[in-house]
Amino acid sequence: MQRSKFRIGLVQMACSKDPNENLAKAEWRIREAAGKGAQIVCVQELFRSQYFCREEDPSLFDLAEPVPGPTTESFARLARDLQVAIVGSVFERRAAGVYHNTALVIDADGSLLGIYRKMHIPDDPGYYEKYYFTPGDLGFPCFDTRFARVAPLVCWDQWYPEAARLAALAGAQVLFYPTAIGWHPAGKARYGAAEHDAWRTIQRSHAIANGLYVAAVNRVGYEGPPETGLEFWGGSFVADPFGKLLAEASHDREETLIVECDPRRIEEVRRNWPFLRDRRIDAYTGITSRLIE
Repeated sequence: MQRSKFRIGLVQMACSKDPNENLAKAEWRIREAAGKGAQIVCVQELFRSQYFCREEDPSLFDLAEPVPGPTTESFARLARDLQVAIVGSVFERRAAGVYHNTALVIDADGSLLGIYRKMHIPDDPGYYEKYYFTPGDLGFPCFDTRFARVAPLVCWDQWYPEAARLAALAGAQVLFYPTAIGWHPAGKARYGAAEHDAWRTIQRSHAIANGLYVAAVNRVGYEGPPETGLEFWGGSFVADPFGKLLAEASHDREETLIVECDPRRIEEVRRNWPFLRDRRIDAYTGITSRLIE
């Protein structure tokens, strides 16, 4: 485990319909984060477009790109120029008919350390991701950047303690969750506050249960028709290994968060809450079953 302090940056943006405009904005924001001292910068899920999974439209597969491809190459140049690591997000075209929601991890020398393909794929009103994305097949990998060992997960993965635990067992110091989540107009007044609180709470619980840092970066802005679109709730945040919120963005503004992380805090919390030590690994075989009947 790397033991020096490091600083992470989260880029919370609103997105237009122009992929090149969104890429240019993300690049500017990453430069801003680096200028403020960030060493690992994470952008939100599918930042190059508006959240297209609100509908099922075969023409939207044209938004996909290979890896390596334009976004990978752009972020690699930027990482090398700024000497920062970048956690990116791509709608990956792997082959004709096989597409993934993919996170990139690029080190500070511009090298592509590897990718993570989103494992848990939702299919809900306004989130028709199963139409677009093949489930990931790479497991839950960790990557040693120049500054820290990180594990990228993506959005719907946030709700699954198994994903966070496996990344923690592989040595992750930070879980990064690029995200696109928001409120349906009809439900915001009744359910909005509770939905946001549940989203934040489950991720803070991953930080506590695993004794590591959790960083979630969401988009902002309203996308889609007035009655059926989504209001993305922002709220990007970083929690420490005790679950304490170190920084949190607003619901409605573009922001860049910069947070210092100290690996010694991981050590301190795990010594006092040794959940990994006390796991009963001999008793968990049922976790690989759909149900226990």
